[in-house]
Amino acid sequence: MTTRVAAIDCGTNSIRLLIADLPDPSAGPTAPLTDITRRLEIVRLGQGVDQTGRLAPEAIERTRVALAGYAAEIQKQGVDRVRMCATSASRDASNAADFRAMVERTLGVAPEVVTGDEEARLSFTGAVRGLPADAEPPYLVVDIGGGSTEFVLGTREDGVEAAISVDIGCVRMTERHLHGDPPTPAEVAAAEADIAAAVDRALTVVPGRRAGTLVGLAGSVTTVVAIAQGLHEYAPERIHHARVSYETVAGVTADLLGRTRAERLEIPVMHPGRADVIGAGALVLRVIMERAGMSALVASEHDILDGIAWSLAPSPS
Repeated sequence: MTTRVAAIDCGTNSIRLLIADLPDPSAGPTAPLTDITRRLEIVRLGQGVDQTGRLAPEAIERTRVALAGYAAEIQKQGVDRVRMCATSASRDASNAADFRAMVERTLGVAPEVVTGDEEARLSFTGAVRGLPADAEPPYLVVDIGGGSTEFVLGTREDGVEAAISVDIGCVRMTERHLHGDPPTPAEVAAAEADIAAAVDRALTVVPGRRAGTLVGLAGSVTTVVAIAQGLHEYAPERIHHARVSYETVAGVTADLLGRTRAERLEIPVMHPGRADVIGAGALVLRVIMERAGMSALVASEHDILDGIAWSLAPSPS
């Protein structure tokens, strides 16, 4: 029998919902989940957190509105189990209790503020299930979020070998450094130096330079890949497991950082809520590839959201 689950991932920039049917445990470890619905809303929960240390009331309200819509969909679809994980912004905020109370009122379950280690494990599980057979292990999985980026090294067979979360996300780097429209060369250089220092620290903990395959997750990565492919509309099936070279990523990054926000909005695959932070997200990706010595990237549409869903699977009887 299948189990219908709802996974919610509330990050610094977006809140996402996956309702899926999990296979019967007897189907084995390679059996896929079946999507019922995937939804994303840009709510910018982490607005200003880097400067104030608090979640802005208007950001909490934007998140509440999105979450109320998700709660209605969960009820409509007859979900058996629900899990909501909240990441960087709600870890950092001094008024996290206000956020937690709002979630319990709106969704009926408490958000789990997962540790960096748990976040890494969930992201890795979601990303590596179903990787193409020619993806050489070990895998370095990088999840570029709004407030932080997770680095995870491991294999399908043995799981996570090493993981770390560092505070270089697309929202955080934009708010900290990229103030111009477009950002000035000096602003880009300052952001790049900040990112490079954090990536080098991460790679001392997670030996990613010996990885066989770099797997990139989350909206910054998938948007860069969609642009690289010249897509006229966002097509997850074209992006999932697409392979993109370092040279292509560097070219897309330079183009994005050279555009104004209005010009970035003209890109067909650009989500309006991502237009002001995509330059920083692309820069984080480019610097990771440089510092880890990776000539190519495999993009994955499956990430921590899928890992949350898999964590709700019933134990084999």
